[in-house]
Amino acid sequence: MATATSTLFSLSSLSASLPSPARPAPASLSLRAVSPRARLPASYAAFPIGGLGAWAAATPASSGRWRRRGLEVVCEAAKTGTATGRRPDSVKKRERQNDRHRIRNHARKAEMRTRMKKVLKALEKLRKKADATPEDIIQIEKWISEAYKAIDKTVKVGAMHRNTGNHRKSLLARRKKAIEILRGWYVPNAEPAATS
Repeated sequence: MATATSTLFSLSSLSASLPSPARPAPASLSLRAVSPRARLPASYAAFPIGGLGAWAAATPASSGRWRRRGLEVVCEAAKTGTATGRRPDSVKKRERQNDRHRIRNHARKAEMRTRMKKVLKALEKLRKKADATPEDIIQIEKWISEAYKAIDKTVKVGAMHRNTGNHRKSLLARRKKAIEILRGWYVPNAEPAATS
């Protein structure tokens, strides 16, 4: 018989002292000792060492499991499908898909970040340039269009939330508009020319 100091018991050494429960025990059991105050999840069944006479009170506790003072043997039922240690094919397929999607999403995000940095650096250079002309912004507008396309593709494949994509596009547009206002190429709230 196992002592109170050992924390792990084998099923064969305790089979003689364990009572036969009302419901059949699972085929795969792991037995271990727990403290009397331990909270047991629903997948555990507790048996006293030394038969049913070892129970102090033969009433179930509020959690539905028998409680007593002293040492208990707790049998943990094996999870369904893991008794063989083999994962279902659907889990393996999902892992393969996750690997593919992670690589694809990383590539999309990297392209988007590269194009955004290109635009932001060009706008910063234009802001510092002393003799800038309105024609200088044309090339930057092409790069902004490419950045928008990369952001939209990233959102489309699901690598980024659409609100985040809109926020990043708005960031580029605001930076460009700030440069135009600074240079005097754009006047906000300007009255349109009257046509008659």
